[in-house]
Amino acid sequence: MPDHPELTADCASCFGLCCVALTFTRSADFAIDKDAGDPCPHLQPDFRCGIHDRLQSQGFSGCTGYDCFGAGQQVSQVTFGGRDWRSTPEVREAMFAALPVMRQLHEFLWYLTEARALDATREIHAALDRAITTTRTHAAAAPDELLATEVAGERAKVDVLLTRSSELVRAQVRGRKKDRRGADLMGAKLSGADLRGTNLRGAYLIAAELRGADLRHADLLGADLRAADIRGTDFTTSLFLTQTQVNTARGDDGTRLPARLARPAHW
Repeated sequence: MPDHPELTADCASCFGLCCVALTFTRSADFAIDKDAGDPCPHLQPDFRCGIHDRLQSQGFSGCTGYDCFGAGQQVSQVTFGGRDWRSTPEVREAMFAALPVMRQLHEFLWYLTEARALDATREIHAALDRAITTTRTHAAAAPDELLATEVAGERAKVDVLLTRSSELVRAQVRGRKKDRRGADLMGAKLSGADLRGTNLRGAYLIAAELRGADLRHADLLGADLRAADIRGTDFTTSLFLTQTQVNTARGDDGTRLPARLARPAHW
């Protein structure tokens, strides 16, 4: 999202937090087991990944799919003022605990700023502005205040606004819109399907065949697109699509993405 670079991961400004704070479970996504708080063996002294250009082939596709929404650099450079967990071990536990909280707040901001930028949501722009201000205040708080944030309560408030935003956006599509919220569409054959304006919130689209489908104005908040075939799929005006969802799917040069998202290098 060019207008909000703080919500885009900047690994050069982070102390490798996702490589340390998070748990890895040996699976198709991770080649090893790693407990939270233990550095990944591929993390270098300069906090860079030693196999960044080979993550997929080395069995770490989960790393290529992960996106912190800019939480890593916010925690590293703002919350803890540039102190890293190696040279100042006294901040280690608090820093690692702050990452998932910050990531959720930045995810809220990703969705809220997206909704606020849409003409269709004009009637709730003031409410969106208030929610953005509140969320930014939480994200800018000192470590103790940040960790005390009631994330679940904030999520509930944000969801009301995102639900209304979705209704307003999808109303732009003529005809009756499909409601497939939370639907089990794993492996579904939807190539070339007209899914404009469909509510696909939380839908399971793992390994679904979506090649050439039209998902403009579809709500994809929380939809699981892992291994979904999205070659040639049109997402240009899809709602609440994230980099993580795109990174974990199988696309190509013909996949049409919203301007705020980057085309994954591993496609």
